[in-house]
Amino acid sequence: MERDIVLVFHNQGLRSYIEVDLCPQCPRLNDKGCCGYYSPVFYPTDLAYIILNRPGLVDHIFSLPHLTILDASVTVNSLVDDDGYRCQFHSRQTGCLLPMMLRESVCRHFVCPGIGWWKEESLSHWKLFFDQLAEYEIAVNNRISDELKRRGLTLRVPELRPTFYRELMPLFKKETEAKPGFFSLCPAREKVVLRRRLSFGKDWCL
Repeated sequence: MERDIVLVFHNQGLRSYIEVDLCPQCPRLNDKGCCGYYSPVFYPTDLAYIILNRPGLVDHIFSLPHLTILDASVTVNSLVDDDGYRCQFHSRQTGCLLPMMLRESVCRHFVCPGIGWWKEESLSHWKLFFDQLAEYEIAVNNRISDELKRRGLTLRVPELRPTFYRELMPLFKKETEAKPGFFSLCPAREKVVLRRRLSFGKDWCL
């Protein structure tokens, strides 16, 4: 079966993302989507953005079960569900409970290999953009993490988290004030339509 798949690329700098209209009718047919195979990881840049835009969500994240908490990141591990796993933010009825801008980077950027938009020559500017964005985000998170660690702050100790968040915010502002040149590589929004052959169930690769 072939169908047209609509992708909308959003250049929002560090919070850039890709919308895919296929997701509500995921070919996996298991009401889990790609997040059934991936546990979201929130890094300093994610936490800072959430604190600025929905601060109560940070406490909610840390109240969830089955977390992996490191010095400067928290992984919300998926829960066992039937014959696989389910992301703790995923609802069978509505999909992800978090709006796109509040999701972490892999959740914002992921597109199924079966769509493979990055193979299209006409979208090479977006491939370069997202490749550079990944490198930039890693570098910014590493610099912030190293500085917070130098100050003796860690998310592993609940009593230190308020200070961690307070110290995080000026570091985040400083690191992101100067915008890297590649942010101007792409328009703020670009809609494309790709025709792809679909397979279903486990034949649709993630």
